[in-house]
Amino acid sequence: MKIAMIGTGYVGLVSGVCFSDFGHDVVCVDKMPEKIAMLERGEVPIYEPGLDAVMARNVDAGRLTFTTDLAAAVDGADAVFIAVGTPTRRGDGHADLTYVMAAAADIARALTGYTVVVTKSTVPVGTNRKVAEIIRATRPDADFDVASNPEFLREGAAIDDFMKPDRVVVGVESERAQQVLGDVYRPLFLRDFPIVFTDLESAEMIKYAANAFLATKISFINEIAALCERVGADVKSVAKGMGLDGRIGNKFLHAGPGYGGSCFPKDTSALARIGQEYGVPQRITETVIAVNDLTKRRMIDKVMDLCGGSVNGKTIAVLGVTFKPETDDMRDAPSLTLVPALVGSGAKVRVVDPHGRKEGEALLPGVEWLTDPYAAAAGADCLLILTEWNQFRALDLKRLADGMNAPRMADLRNIYSRDEVLAAGFAAYDGVGRSQPLADSSASRSAAE
Repeated sequence: MKIAMIGTGYVGLVSGVCFSDFGHDVVCVDKMPEKIAMLERGEVPIYEPGLDAVMARNVDAGRLTFTTDLAAAVDGADAVFIAVGTPTRRGDGHADLTYVMAAAADIARALTGYTVVVTKSTVPVGTNRKVAEIIRATRPDADFDVASNPEFLREGAAIDDFMKPDRVVVGVESERAQQVLGDVYRPLFLRDFPIVFTDLESAEMIKYAANAFLATKISFINEIAALCERVGADVKSVAKGMGLDGRIGNKFLHAGPGYGGSCFPKDTSALARIGQEYGVPQRITETVIAVNDLTKRRMIDKVMDLCGGSVNGKTIAVLGVTFKPETDDMRDAPSLTLVPALVGSGAKVRVVDPHGRKEGEALLPGVEWLTDPYAAAAGADCLLILTEWNQFRALDLKRLADGMNAPRMADLRNIYSRDEVLAAGFAAYDGVGRSQPLADSSASRSAAE
């Protein structure tokens, strides 16, 4: 089948590359000539493990091409996917559909035969019907159907998620469109991966509901973590005991500095706004958003307390600033709250992140970028772990402590245990959702003095 993918951002590029690996002929379209030129040189503009190899394989096979010419890409296509950005609109929290609607109009002008126009971008309920209205208004003679096909890709594991999905969700209104999308996803159907065909509105809602639920699990365990610290419980044990219940599951029950990234912040915000718009407030989701914001601010207090109440004049080594490991994505990362707060409070901040510098330099002014955790920790007053990259999971803790001015660790991903950190020579340790023993608190105060 011939597929046109409009947009070469994270979703569009991953989807286009994977569809070509299914054996389809795919043309990826973008308005930015420099991005297309980069892709044609075989360079991937985002960091996603394995994407470069799959892309190169399909380019070499002649199944995958890149262009700025939308009309040529759409001409004769069986399916055209809209995979453009839907950022949060400033001021009201709604998803900004400017790019989606512009793409719909451009596609309409380029249609040459029956085509299924598929929205892969995350969009509010009712958007696909608006896309259909735009196409009809632009080209009354067009032969087309619209469909909704939300993505469920985890950054850092997107290739595997696309090739081995939990499910594929497709919203359609005609058997003809269902047949086309069934053929597009035929390789997955043949391997018995679930494909859920439903109506447009349900497909749109599934995406928001799924992300809001996952965000809820994160905010829930982070709120429980705060309580654990007060009552003397360990959130890791609590989460394990909860997660073994098959009705709950262990995924997304890892306490930390709050969620971030390209999906959860904007999708929870958009769902809350949709609820308000339709007079059905999404109180749980609204609370999830508030708890996430409070969690990020609580992490600032942790570092301050660990440093004796002030970071002014102190050196803080920060390990990891991307919102999660195996991605270079900085969108709504907890680091964007914590690091500026530390810099603004007078701290000298050194940052180490395997892939975060490209975006981080503009987003985190006033910090020093290093590549070696030990160099960053040398002479530092506190070591702050913000992103659980594999490189930070097996550090030589004694070497770190020996090189620091005041060896304190704020382990906001609970990578290490308090006992092993203190045994390595650190004077103080604080994690998330772990009670602070009196002896440890005394050591912290002594180190601060």
